[in-house]
This record gives sequence, structure tokens and C-alpha cells, in this order.
Amino acid sequence: MDTDGNVKDFEICRTIIKSDYRFSYQDVQQILETVEGACKEEILVLDRLAKKLREERFKNGAITFNRGSVKFCMDSEGKPLQVYVEELNDANKLIEEFMLLANRTVARFVGKMQASGKRKTFIYRIHASPVIERQKKLVSLARRFGYKLDTNSGRNGFSRSLNLFLESITDKAQKNQIDVLAIRLMSRAEYSTGNIGHFGLAFRDYTHFTSPIRRYPDLLVHRLLARYLDNNTNAQRSKYEKLCRHCSAVELSVKAAERDSVRYKLAEFMKGKEGQLFTGIISDVSSWGLLVELNEIRCEGQMPIHSLGNEYFDWSEKTLP
Repeated sequence: MDTDGNVKDFEICRTIIKSDYRFSYQDVQQILETVEGACKEEILVLDRLAKKLREERFKNGAITFNRGSVKFCMDSEGKPLQVYVEELNDANKLIEEFMLLANRTVARFVGKMQASGKRKTFIYRIHASPVIERQKKLVSLARRFGYKLDTNSGRNGFSRSLNLFLESITDKAQKNQIDVLAIRLMSRAEYSTGNIGHFGLAFRDYTHFTSPIRRYPDLLVHRLLARYLDNNTNAQRSKYEKLCRHCSAVELSVKAAERDSVRYKLAEFMKGKEGQLFTGIISDVSSWGLLVELNEIRCEGQMPIHSLGNEYFDWSEKTLP
């Protein structure tokens, strides 16, 4: 790579990695903040390159939602004692950018390979742009905050303007609400042998390659890559498309289980806190009432319309996405 983060050359081959150092995210973040520690020169160079890559990605229309994940401090019996939101720092973003670069490079490498005049069968991580109806809802959402989304400059123009809108919201609670609403209007990323690109990342070619130890699609990608590096024949597309559909379906189940486990622990944490005062933001409105998310711990709760008193409320579906 050059100093501007452009890839000048790369090699894909079988290797054995021998690590001289092992860092946690916290270790790297401390080095970035103090400019002291093992491998500080290398880490600072990587950080500078990662920021170049990130800047270029957003310039091309990538969209980001900086919603950190909910974490728990628990006792020896698993009872949650504390809840906090883990925000991404520069160390997290450094690793993220180079994982994205590795994934994109592998996808582009195999995407250019040919077998008897046909592209090699491969597993791509794809993300379609929002369907027209959802685009209209995003436009409506932005307009309510005085921002106009670009719907006339194609896919990249729309995503660039959407990202600028999301960045323009400075109020933390308000930004969290908008992120939630915008995420709900996004298409779902999935696996496919048909490459349509990745809308959210603004990549034409993308796959999941970096985590074969914990994610089955990555393992399949490694197997296909090894096959093609050995100049073997093209893999059967119908077989791998079926595997893609299976992986996408299982991913949904895993994410649902993860959400449920977080909600369960949040409910356990809130048990016994009835009557206490918390600040929150309305994350959704419907005919039955409100959905409220507490600001500090992102615990969601329902407020039925009958609990709001004897006032008359007129629900207008058109004013909310």
C-alpha cells in the first residue's frame, strides 16, 4: 500500500502466521492515545492507513450506524450488575477497515477469474439498496429534520446523501432514534453466488473471508479460494447458492437469538426498579401506543395507549416511517 491507502499489489497464498505480539483492542487504543508501547510505529502507520481507507469508503457512499453493542457486567451466577453500551473506538475501526479490505480484495480477485469463459462460482456478501417504498420513507424521515436526500444521482448519490444526513444529527438521543428508524428501512445483507454489490459499504465486490474459525460462510469461501488457487474446475453454482440461502437463514436465527438474550438480561437488570425514573426516547409509534428506548442502556419497553391518560390522541401513520 502507498501512503494514501491505495493497494499497489497483493498476494493470496497459503501461509502460517507466527505472531510476535498479541494485542487486545484496549492495548491498541492505549498505544494510539499515548503513542507509547510495543510496535507503536507500526500501529500508528496502520491507524493512519485505516483512516484513509475509511475516508475513501465514505466518499464513495458507504453508510455507517455508530450504534455500539449492549454489554453486561455480571456476577458469578450470571446476574447482570451493570449495563453499558460499548462504543467503537479507533482500535476497533482500525481492525474493521483492514478486515473490509481483505474481504473486498478476495472477492475482487475471484470475481475476475474465469473458467471456460464463465465467472468462477463464489460466495458474495451482498446488500441491496432499499426498495423504492423504503427509499421514500427515508426521504420523508430526512425531510422532517430539514434535510433533502439525493434521489437523482443513482445508488451512490443516494447513499452519500443519506450518510451526510445521519452525520448531521448531533444530538445523541435524537441520533440514536434516527439510526434505529433508518436501520429498519434498510435491506438485509445476505449471502449469494450472484454479485450485486454491497450498498451499505459502497463496494462492488465483497465477501466474508476473515473469520473462518467462527463463521461457516467464511470457511466455504476459504475452500473455494483454495480450490481455485489449485486451478481446479469451477464449483457447481446451484450447490453453493443453496448453501448461501441456508447460511442467510441461519444468520437470521442467530441474530434473533442474540437479540432475545440481550433483551432477557436487560429485563432481568430492570427487575425491581419499578417506580424509578429513567430518561428515554420514543423509537416507534403505532396505533396501540409507543415504543420507548432508555437512553443509557437501550432497554426497550412498550407504553400502551391506555397508559397515557385520558387525552385524545390522533395517530398519523404518514408522518412516521
